[in-house]
Amino acid sequence: MAEGLIHIPGAAGADEAGRGPLAGPVVAAAVVLPEGFSITGINDSKKLEPHQREALAIRIRASALWWIERSEPAEIDRLNILWASMAAMERALFHLLPTPAHAYIDGNRLPKKLPCPGEWVIKGDGKYACIAAASILAKVERDRIMVEYAKEYPEYGFDRHFGYPTPEHFAALEKHGPCPIHRRSFAPIRDLEQPSLIFDS
Repeated sequence: MAEGLIHIPGAAGADEAGRGPLAGPVVAAAVVLPEGFSITGINDSKKLEPHQREALAIRIRASALWWIERSEPAEIDRLNILWASMAAMERALFHLLPTPAHAYIDGNRLPKKLPCPGEWVIKGDGKYACIAAASILAKVERDRIMVEYAKEYPEYGFDRHFGYPTPEHFAALEKHGPCPIHRRSFAPIRDLEQPSLIFDS
């Protein structure tokens, strides 16, 4: 799976998980893979099975320099999902000590501040091992968070759809309305809370 991935020891990769869901945080990770780290199996987290991600996350956390940050729904609603994701990646990168020499950011723009020179890489989680590793840590952590939220809000099924806009999730929203971890700025939630006014002619 690692065929074609570029491995640059000492460089940081940053990625996020959870831009699309209607509920829960967006989670960002920054990872520096060390010299000699085997990138066998490392890949874009979306192309891995859950058990593969879990096993790889254990290996990455054991050997790499890493940090995970999250942006909660309130920050997402205040900044919008793009800049909330950027803010979480920025915080994660600034926590990496020693500061990496370079950072590769998944996507098509950079956070507003970086602790080192950086560049964005479109579909970087399929190109750079450090970004792929960050995507794995972010995805595993976000899934864990949503499974925990499923215990607090069992009626929504967060442990199955992880907050994404699925038929099951929409059905739960129609029945129960939004809960505290829903993103109020996202159209389906906003529309539920602010239904269109119907005027009699």
